[in-house]
Amino acid sequence: MSQRRKFSAASKAKAAHEALSGELTLAAPASKFDAHPTQIAGWKRQAKEDRVAAFFGEAATRRKDAAAAIREFHAKIGRLTMEKVFY
Repeated sequence: MSQRRKFSAASKAKAAHEALSGELTLAAPASKFDAHPTQIAGWKRQAKEDRVAAFFGEAATRRKDAAAAIREFHAKIGRLTMEKVFY
């Protein structure tokens, strides 16, 4: 069974940048970076959504931080509601 190949963040960013330039089809960066055109399209989509942060994990960290803040706010709202009801 073959192992999954891992691409560096820099190579993903370069491939996505070439795909975003729109000068060539997805096949050109795919052959240059030895990746499947579907993979290049995925990196291109990620680059459009989160830009460079998507490849370095910063976007995921921001999402986790936002989710934690929302949970904290909901807990505080619950405590304040309970205080108001019982006092």
